[in-house]
Amino acid sequence: MTRIDFHTNVPDKIAYACRLIRKAYGARNRIVVMTEDAAQQAALDTALWTFSGPDFLPHVAVDDPLAPDTPIVLTHSDEQELPQADLLVNLARRAPAQFESFPRLIEVVSLDETDAAAGRLRFVAYKRQDYQPTHLSIGKS
Repeated sequence: MTRIDFHTNVPDKIAYACRLIRKAYGARNRIVVMTEDAAQQAALDTALWTFSGPDFLPHVAVDDPLAPDTPIVLTHSDEQELPQADLLVNLARRAPAQFESFPRLIEVVSLDETDAAAGRLRFVAYKRQDYQPTHLSIGKS
């Protein structure tokens, strides 16, 4: 069963995702990141190239021919089949359709009230499906 962790009260989703991805990649995990839309995906793509000079985080979009061989894959749609990975990071306000195929899901929820409300709904929905999500508050409550 997928392990689900909620990281809430995140001041900046993109910056937090970069740190989370760097740590997961350093532990030799394959990672898929679900973003809200194409704009957020583009912002994350740029941030992954620029947020830390000494770190190289190889990443591509899900529709790139290199996606099956790249350890970090970015997408804003889960309509196509997602590559197998150790970790799914969700930055979107919706639950990823294919989350059950991943050993671990990290839901990143910002301080924004709309985002937080959507996160609470996802938390409840996972519990209704008999998952036991954990909660880690990053910023101030």
